[in-house]
Amino acid sequence: MSAKNTDSHLRVRMLCEGAMMVALAQVLSYIKLMELPNGGSLTPAMFPIILFAVRWGLTPGLMAGFTFGLLQLIFDGAYAWGWQSMLLDYLVAFTPLGLAGLFNGKKWGIFVGTVVGCLGRFVVHYISGVTIYKILAPTEFMKWTFTSPSAYSLVYNGSYMLPNTIIALVIAAVLYKPLKKYILGQDLGN
Repeated sequence: MSAKNTDSHLRVRMLCEGAMMVALAQVLSYIKLMELPNGGSLTPAMFPIILFAVRWGLTPGLMAGFTFGLLQLIFDGAYAWGWQSMLLDYLVAFTPLGLAGLFNGKKWGIFVGTVVGCLGRFVVHYISGVTIYKILAPTEFMKWTFTSPSAYSLVYNGSYMLPNTIIALVIAAVLYKPLKKYILGQDLGN
């Protein structure tokens, strides 16, 4: 097979895998282990996006994260306070999961990529919480009263993003050995 045909084949394969991983993430997003009152939930949904990013790289990973965010906005009953919130908490927030693609081909890249991607998503949610959802009066959450938008956003968003990160890391640990060849992209002939 010529180099051009190989490149075309890989591009089609990447698009197909991306579509399947985004679809899988969407399905997994309906498995909610916990749901907070102002948005945010505990699901295994981030892992397929992270896996795709680590497997195919940064740009495809960012695109998959953006696409997943768009689907979340459309189908998950978006909890938002205006267009700014929709933009930040969905389209922008899920895109950084693709940062896991920075660790494409690295032996333990799925683990470091999971932490980096989830941290990127947390940062966007934190910024949204401080700027858009900022509390104007003392607010109670988890039996704590907050007067600082920064502290509230840190605790609120951390209360679901830290467990989501742990869930993704556990899934990565369980699947690493049996899927190592695929996680590292060794089946792609690079």
